[in-house]
Amino acid sequence: MIFSLDLGGISTVVLNGYDVVKECLVHQSEIFADRPCLPLFKKMTKMGGLLNARYGRGWVDHRRLAVNSFRYFGYGQKSFESKILEETKFFIDAVETYKGRPFDFKQLITNAVSNITNLIIFGERFTYEDTDFQHMIELFSENVELAASASVFLYNAFPWIGILPFGKLQQLFRNADVVYEFLSRLIEKVSVNRKPQLPQHFVDAYLDEMDQGQNDPSSTFSKENLIFSVGELIIAGTETTTNVLRWAILFMALYPNIQGQVQKEIDLIMGPSGKPSWDDKCKMPYTEAVLHEVLRFCNIVPLGIFHATSEDTVVRGYSIPKGTTVITNLYSVHFDEKYWRDPEIFYPERFLDSSGYFAKKEAFIPFSLGRRHCLGEQLARMEMFLFFTALLQRFHLHFPHELVPHLKPRLGMTLQPQAYLICAERR
Repeated sequence: MIFSLDLGGISTVVLNGYDVVKECLVHQSEIFADRPCLPLFKKMTKMGGLLNARYGRGWVDHRRLAVNSFRYFGYGQKSFESKILEETKFFIDAVETYKGRPFDFKQLITNAVSNITNLIIFGERFTYEDTDFQHMIELFSENVELAASASVFLYNAFPWIGILPFGKLQQLFRNADVVYEFLSRLIEKVSVNRKPQLPQHFVDAYLDEMDQGQNDPSSTFSKENLIFSVGELIIAGTETTTNVLRWAILFMALYPNIQGQVQKEIDLIMGPSGKPSWDDKCKMPYTEAVLHEVLRFCNIVPLGIFHATSEDTVVRGYSIPKGTTVITNLYSVHFDEKYWRDPEIFYPERFLDSSGYFAKKEAFIPFSLGRRHCLGEQLARMEMFLFFTALLQRFHLHFPHELVPHLKPRLGMTLQPQAYLICAERR
């Protein structure tokens, strides 16, 4: 289904259901690969960087560099799995310090997950006691919520309200200024010992591109775009994976029978004290099904990132002009009754076939589709599996005093669970 909206003078089309989303993002991928020139995007990144960049040479060059960096410095290297496992050890040891007492997982998971992205971007991790980095991540997370507020909606419709010196909009801008200043200092720090053309991480590789483009007036690699790109990679690599794991932990405590089945599979394949391995994933269909059901059911990024048409097109008989803002309703895809039976029920077994093997589902697209699909998908999947299995291998999770948290998510550009306490007791 397709319908149009007028969002304060912004012509918008909403795509609903798997079939139409696939038709646009796959079969007309280039046409739907642009980003809308919304006032917020212009203000925050000047339509540069990576995530919100217009479709063209700048985006192609930045996307290529980011993809290559994630492969070369990250999941494409077999040794990178050991780095993730090292981080899971820091994470598990930190959980251990609570000795089964109630605590909020959010900060620990955020620190652990962000460190995986940090290794690729900066070549180093940050300790869980690094308050400066933690503050930056908190501001990022706050901005993800603020970006979906009524203030931002009004700003996109009436940019002149940006001159008002108060409110959530100004808070968002102040947060961004603090983050960009912090990232600028961090980039300077990690590039001090840089060896040109021998990159050790994404920042090094980006600076090499800047050097090579010095005499190219059309080059889009710049210090400003480096800061924007680094910020976008950090928040994209942290916010979604963190919230998937927070939802997964919540559902394991909510459904102890499902938690028990996952732990039974972990004990069978990994053993009670063996090291988790990415290679074990194919031997653990139920665990894989649980993680997929969390991604489907919780819809971490329910409306994706807004697209825009790069030229006039026709979809299902409807004319969509060039420059139209396009919203991909991924919630409608993952609750499409044409592809999912009883979609409102949390049921991991829907991802298993009659023999108990994991079964892929066509209408499962939490990382979106097409040219703008999430470039960190492979890394995110690896992190989710290793952190999740390492945690459940060691601990039994339950709510303190049977205090079940509210399942209604906190609304923002991502859907995250309400704050909740959990007890992690040694098995």
